[in-house]
Amino acid sequence: MTDTFSPSLLRSRRLRTGLVLATGTLALAALTGCSPAATPSASGSSTASASASAAPSATATPTPTPTPAGASVPLTCDELLTPDDVYAFNPNYGTAPDFTATSATAKTTLSYQGLACGLLNQTSGEIIEISVALPNPVLMTSLTDKAIASSNPVPTYGAAPVSGFFTTKGGIGEAQVFTAKYWVTFSSPVFGEPGDAEQLMSAALSHLQ
Repeated sequence: MTDTFSPSLLRSRRLRTGLVLATGTLALAALTGCSPAATPSASGSSTASASASAAPSATATPTPTPTPAGASVPLTCDELLTPDDVYAFNPNYGTAPDFTATSATAKTTLSYQGLACGLLNQTSGEIIEISVALPNPVLMTSLTDKAIASSNPVPTYGAAPVSGFFTTKGGIGEAQVFTAKYWVTFSSPVFGEPGDAEQLMSAALSHLQ
């Protein structure tokens, strides 16, 4: 038996076939349009990393190490010990002409912009060396530690914050006083004990307020 299709039936089947093909094409196009976004290339990532690494990094500024130093003392020798101060101590003493520091303490004082003075006994020729320094905290600590290690404390040179010390070396008596700001020293063979320098030390400290 042979099937016979009328012209209208054939047209209907062709129309359905065309619709199926068209629907499939649209679906494929939709799927293609929804494809995942492209992954950035490795070269792009490397470029970003290189840019980040090329950015300058902050450099820490080193903190300066404090060093021992001193400032100039705003006094003259006649202001540190006035003629009246010297006369009250001993009328035979006066300013030593052409004085040159010989004691270690006076030389140290001069190396830190301090003041060094000399008193001469007109009868015996003995010299009293006086020095005053204005040290910074680092130098003050160093000088105080050295005095503590090499001298004996003398409480009669002044009350806190004043601290006094005395020692004898090779027949030379050496008195030292540390105030809140100053380092004061007296050195002479006429100082056999702490009390021998006490009057002059007290007078000098009264002018360093």
